[in-house]
Amino acid sequence: MDFSKTGLLAVSLAALVASGCSTSRFSSMDQEQPAPLQAAPSGKVTANQLPPPASPGTADPSKFPTAPQGTLNPQVASLPPDGTAPAGAPDLTAGSVAGVWKASVSGQSCQVATPQTKFGAGYRAGPLHCPAPIDGIKSWNVAGKQLTLYDENGGTLARLYSSGGEKFDGQTSNGLPISLTRG
Repeated sequence: MDFSKTGLLAVSLAALVASGCSTSRFSSMDQEQPAPLQAAPSGKVTANQLPPPASPGTADPSKFPTAPQGTLNPQVASLPPDGTAPAGAPDLTAGSVAGVWKASVSGQSCQVATPQTKFGAGYRAGPLHCPAPIDGIKSWNVAGKQLTLYDENGGTLARLYSSGGEKFDGQTSNGLPISLTRG
């Protein structure tokens, strides 16, 4: 009995096609439907008329709080005009700066994370819901008595010095007072 390769291939293909037509694996999907879900209870809907919108500039100024007088944050120290460290500022180490800090810039607060993860010439930094310009902090480094915060291009965003304990005070590159306290 002599079989040719072509004949064997033809018989194998015919058997494969015939077995594919007789499968029942797809027919079970047509018969079994998932049970319908129960309707979720809904609350009571009410309808009320909204007041008409106020025209710009017609708001009653007596309903606004008064603006604060004087400086916004009298506890923030300023740097000497030449940018040098204040008298008595201690030398800093990366370990003394690493952690999570509450930042205050012109009366607005946020948090800044300063892990000791190497990044460029310093360490990675992460601002958490911070106002400009410190929302752009990407790294930090210490040199002597100074803590410097940098943007993504390595530009200086702020310079700070320890004011004792767990607090740093300084200025942003555009002159705004900034302070960091342990958060």
